[in-house]
Amino acid sequence: MSASDDPRRVHFQSPKYLVERLDAIAELYDTNRTDLLVEAIREYLEETADSETFQELVATKYYDDQLEFETVKQLVGAETAQRLRLLKADLEDEPFDLAAPDDVDVYEDDATTVDTADDDR
Repeated sequence: MSASDDPRRVHFQSPKYLVERLDAIAELYDTNRTDLLVEAIREYLEETADSETFQELVATKYYDDQLEFETVKQLVGAETAQRLRLLKADLEDEPFDLAAPDDVDVYEDDATTVDTADDDR
């Protein structure tokens, strides 16, 4: 068990009927409330993290500097977070200003010239 897997006590309030239903299900499965809650939270987080809408929201907030990289990693996983970091760095770079090469005929003499003058005015 890694340090991130160490149990942490969490206290929250819930409507009574939900706790009663949770306890009934726990009894049915011969387990306890905590195990059911942990599993439900795990499944919810996995579903949410895989959602395209969620990933777009994370990306937008990361690109707008509203989320730190480590938070992004926790939300969408290391691989997706790394991809977002590379894309963000690419977006922040100034575009290359490259002149067309003078010594290479990229169209091999098959270029078509288009008159861009607006004759309809």
